[in-house]
Parts: sequence; C-alpha cells; structure tokens
Amino acid sequence: MKVFTAGDLDGFFGLFVDNLLQILLIAVLGTSLCGFSPEMVAQRILPGVALSVVFGNLFYAWQARQLAARTGRTDVTALPYGINTVSLMAFIFLIMAPVYRETGDSNLAWRVGLFACFLNAVMELLGAFGADWLRRHTPRAALLSALAGIALTFISMGFAFQIFASPLVALLPMMLLMTVYAGRITLPLGLPGGLVAVLLGVVLALIGRSSGWLAEPVAHQPVALGLHGPQWSVDEMVELIDSPLGWQYLAVILPMGFLNIIGSLQNLESAEAAGDRYETRASLLANGVGSLLAASFGSAFPTTIYIGHPAWKQMGAGLGYSVLNALVMALLCFTGLYVAVVNWVPMEATLGILVWIGLIITAQAFRETPPHHALAVSIGLIPSLAAWGLLLIESTLRAAGSSLFASASQFGSDIHIHGLIALSQGFVFTASLLAAILAHVLDRRFDRAAGWAMAASLLAFLGVIHAYHLSEVGVHNHFGWNAAPDFALVYALTAGILWAFHVRERLRVSA
Repeated sequence: MKVFTAGDLDGFFGLFVDNLLQILLIAVLGTSLCGFSPEMVAQRILPGVALSVVFGNLFYAWQARQLAARTGRTDVTALPYGINTVSLMAFIFLIMAPVYRETGDSNLAWRVGLFACFLNAVMELLGAFGADWLRRHTPRAALLSALAGIALTFISMGFAFQIFASPLVALLPMMLLMTVYAGRITLPLGLPGGLVAVLLGVVLALIGRSSGWLAEPVAHQPVALGLHGPQWSVDEMVELIDSPLGWQYLAVILPMGFLNIIGSLQNLESAEAAGDRYETRASLLANGVGSLLAASFGSAFPTTIYIGHPAWKQMGAGLGYSVLNALVMALLCFTGLYVAVVNWVPMEATLGILVWIGLIITAQAFRETPPHHALAVSIGLIPSLAAWGLLLIESTLRAAGSSLFASASQFGSDIHIHGLIALSQGFVFTASLLAAILAHVLDRRFDRAAGWAMAASLLAFLGVIHAYHLSEVGVHNHFGWNAAPDFALVYALTAGILWAFHVRERLRVSA
C-alpha cells in the first residue's frame, strides 16, 4: 500500500482543519477564561498537544499499514485522531476556568487541568481491556446512532449556522466541496476538493476585505517564533494527588473519561462498518497513551479517535493523511507558526469539510445497520438533540444577561426544561441504551432488551444518566446512590416487562 495517495490531501485538509480548530479554542479560551498568557500557550501547552497528536497520528498510520499488509488491500484508511473537543470544552469551562476564577492563579488552573487529563488517560488505558467485550455484545445501531446524533447536532448544525452567517466566504466553498465529494468529481490537475474549497474561501475573503464588503478580522496576538519543545510536566501535577483540589472535579473527569472510551468504541465500530476493522484493545491503548503523553508534557486536553472515518475513506484517504497531519501539527505547535495560519485562513472557509463529515456519519448510521433497525437509530438521535438544545438555551440566556437557574421556572409548558436537562445528562450513554433496547425488541430478543434496560436503571441509580443539579453556575452532573430514583425505577420496571415478554415467548415456543 502506498504511503501517500491523491485522496490523502483531501483527508489531510479535513483532519488538519479539525485540529486547527482545537488549537484556536485552546489559544482563545485558555487566555480569556483561564488566564493563560500567549507565551504559556505557545511554550508549555501546545508543544504537549503536538506531541500527543503526532504520536497518535503516526501510530494509527502504522496500524493501517499493518492492516493493509495483512489483508492485501490497498484501500485501508487510518483512524482519524486528535484532541477530544468535548473534553477540551469541559475541562476549560468546568475545571480550569472555575479554578482561575476562585484563585486568580492561571498556573494552578493549568496544573489542575493536567491532573484531570492524567486521570482521564488512566481511565482510557483501563477501559481498553474491557471495551472489546462490550463492542461484541452491543448492537451496531446502539453504537452508530449516538455518533450520528453528535454528528448531526454538535458538528453539523453549529458550523452550518456559522457558514450561513458568512455566506460570501463560507457558503460557496461548502457547496463546491459537497458537489465534488457527493458527485465524485475529479477536478482539473487532480486537485483535491478540500484544498480548492479552502483556497476559494481565502480568495473570497481577500476580495471582500479589500473591497470593504467584509470587516477585517481580529488578529490573534503574535508569539515569538522559535523551537518550543515539549517540557516534562509530571512534577507540576504530582503535588495535587494529596490535594482535594485535584479530586473535587471527579464529577467532570469521570463522565468525560467514560465518554471518551465509549466514543472511541463507537468510532471503531464506524470504521468497521466502512470496511476497516481494527483491533479494539490496541486502538484504545494507543489513545490512552496519547492522553498520557499530553498530561506528562503540558497539555491538559485528552486525545481521542475522531468521529468521521467513513468520510475520510470516501475522500480516498489512506494512511498518508495521518502522517501529513502529524508533520504539519508538529511544525505549527513547536514553532509558534499556528498564529500566522489562524490569522491568514478564514475559519468559515474550512467549515464545509466538517459539515460534510457530520452528514456522512449520520447517513452511515442508517446505511450500515440492518434496515429494520432504522427505528433504533432514530431513537438514538433524540438524546443528542436534547443536549444540543440545552446548549442553545444556555447560550441564549447568557447572551441576554440571565441564566438557566434564574429562568428555569419561567419556561412552563412551552419547553419542558427539566425534561430537556434530564435527557441531556449522560446523553451518549442514553442514546446507546435506548437504541440497544429497541434494536433487541425489533429482533424479538426480549431477554437482551431487558438486560440493557437494567443497565439503564443502574446508570440512572448512580447518576451517570438523567441526574443533575442546577445552580447559578449552570447544570452539573449529580453522581451518587439513588441519584435519579424515578428513572431508575422506570427502567427497572421496563426490564421486568421485557423479561415477562421473553418468558411468554419461551412458553409459546415450547408449547
């Protein structure tokens, strides 16, 4: 199998844009919410980010080469990999920003973030030894529907709004991109569609700004160019092992760790559905090592196997796109050049790639599951819609100078806000549970459906799903014994009903 193909350029732009967005989030939110200086971001944090991303990209490229050699295929696509966006946002907003607000110490906030990333890495490493069993015993609809829900909402919709807010720069590149990919069109000189779309957006932005149609963007503060290598940071967080400050954020760290494990598992299932079956344990261990490297060398942000393998495969990407991404990420983060790229390329011009990836994942959930499981996929979309709806409501209230805590009682029956919050809590788990229950019911395997219902009851009892606490700061997870008793009881009763149907089926067969 060739290391580089024409499709790798398209794949590279898709993966690189995603990683560039993570860098932008770290640089902007880290400085504004956590007090990180530009020098701290450039010299301590981003080198650790690059090290973790480079390791994972090179490992998954090697893994793809091994799969190609073993099967004799030439169409193997490496697993996409990078910073976990969900964990990044959670660790900034719910861990490091609160520490900085309370103490005014940006260095302490960063150290607590490193500790959280380290605990997340430990969870990922331990989860690698039990995830393969779960993968074998979980209906494909349960794994893919949760991914589809995230892809449709948090990936496609948010970026679609941004695209239609800047049609001159963003909409035409997106339409060109979708036409090339969906129509399988070969551009002149074999140019990759992603590259052409981004360059078109750059040209449109330059024309718009020079003519006065578009306002000049706010430039990101420059940093000194130079070689910024990863720095050993374990000593920075070891002291927190004996401090309650490091452990008081377990309510954030635990669900993020579980979400990362389940998400990686779902993405492996997505890759298999697209034709590339990778060993579960090795793939998850590499992901855990990537997060461990991040925490050990200054990055507070766990890594993950990305959503979207089918989209990269459809682009014709192999393993070269992963190698290219590793090289470019190393160049940008080890030298400080990322600021120049972020200032030069309008992000709106790149978002069509991410919308396309979200659409491919959503379509795959229906295409790659048995046709009669379409209902199970559909129900698995609902929890993600709830979580996304809650995000929109909270963002709107903050923009209006209010909060969900102050406004919850005013929603009334127009929006059942407490039901929306309950459904959004642990939404990835809820999506998989509901889809698994319905998939087994559709197959008339009521005993297995009952088992999944009891699992839902247990998770509700422990507060992993549906339980929450609403305060002036926002919605918080609520873990503990009997955390969501109503839901735990209902799921247990559902399991009893399903088991009764199972017994009746057995009696009917034996009669």
